[in-house]
Amino acid sequence: MNEIQLKYGCNPNQKPSRIFMEDGSELPVTVLNGKPGYINFLDAFNGWQLVKELKEATGLPAATSFKHVSPAGAAVGLPLDDTLAKIYWVDDLGKLSPLASAYARARGADRMSSFGDFIALSDTCDVDTAKLIKREVSDGVIAPGYEPEALAILKEKKKGNYNVIQIDPSYQPAAIERKQVYGITFEQGRNELDINGELLSNIVTKNQEIPESALIDMKIALITLKYTQSNSVCYVKGGQAIGIGAGQQSRIHCTRLAGSKADNWYLRQSPQVLGLQFVDGLGRADRDNTIDVYMGDEYEDVLREGEWQKRFKVKPEVFTREAKRAWLDGNKDVICGSDAFFPFSDNIERCHKSGVKYIAQPGGSVRDDLVIEAADKYDMVMAFTGIRLFHH
Repeated sequence: MNEIQLKYGCNPNQKPSRIFMEDGSELPVTVLNGKPGYINFLDAFNGWQLVKELKEATGLPAATSFKHVSPAGAAVGLPLDDTLAKIYWVDDLGKLSPLASAYARARGADRMSSFGDFIALSDTCDVDTAKLIKREVSDGVIAPGYEPEALAILKEKKKGNYNVIQIDPSYQPAAIERKQVYGITFEQGRNELDINGELLSNIVTKNQEIPESALIDMKIALITLKYTQSNSVCYVKGGQAIGIGAGQQSRIHCTRLAGSKADNWYLRQSPQVLGLQFVDGLGRADRDNTIDVYMGDEYEDVLREGEWQKRFKVKPEVFTREAKRAWLDGNKDVICGSDAFFPFSDNIERCHKSGVKYIAQPGGSVRDDLVIEAADKYDMVMAFTGIRLFHH
């Protein structure tokens, strides 16, 4: 098959719509279930590239949770500790396979943004991963293969309409890529940059020590940024993105957005949040929304009389700004990657508030000296990659 007809494009009024191979060759994908749409395929193909590169760079199974052509989360398949299993709502599933652990991490880091995601998996989808996917609100999944039982589980989702796409892992796209805007064709060479250790060898700070685990996390940050709408900044810890700021016009706004998401990820692990006692029957999405409001400045909304009883068995204490700051001070050794240089030291100051220890960014700003000085002030390790990673 060299084309797939779609229901419509980005919006229902954009018809006709299809994906096809211009040279008439076979498409490298097969739709095993459902009817994926235009945006589904954009998320699927970008997500597949991301997890394919993560697997190649780390040797570990990888997963990503995509929304509107940017990742909400990305991770490799490291085991989950009890706390992470609880905040990702998978503590009832027992020990997960590495691939399922990767998706639990990718989905769980920013559950608000991941709601209704499109999933990409680096490896054949196994039963553990399919069971995890089945219980979440999601539009579809792309993977190089599916175990028969896993495929059967996924086909039951959305009353049989869940989108399941299989991609040929050996597919190699053409070296030149094209797209049209306003009837005008744009052409460029594909971004085939290999994210490897050499990119992280130019350390410009006084502190030059990067442990192997941090190098892996820096690669995860850069590969994630390679497929995130620019401008973008990514915070990573323990083999997973914990905060992604995508599509912002200002670099500092990217850094703040990603930092606030990383903070929320860590706040979910606090005793105050872990101790919340939800009423029976409150779904995962409603619990996520409640936690998000409880941790934010609108906490009074869920604690006012008549409201908290709908969500909690016991009225929780206020999570004060001081208590949140004290907890966040315990978050250490976080990675921050940026798809372009930091033009001002304010980005470093914001990184510091979220526990960043290691930074990977291209460098090249006229104020590099001030940015390095700020990193040295906090004993950070910063590598200049010399490579920009814009994605549009």
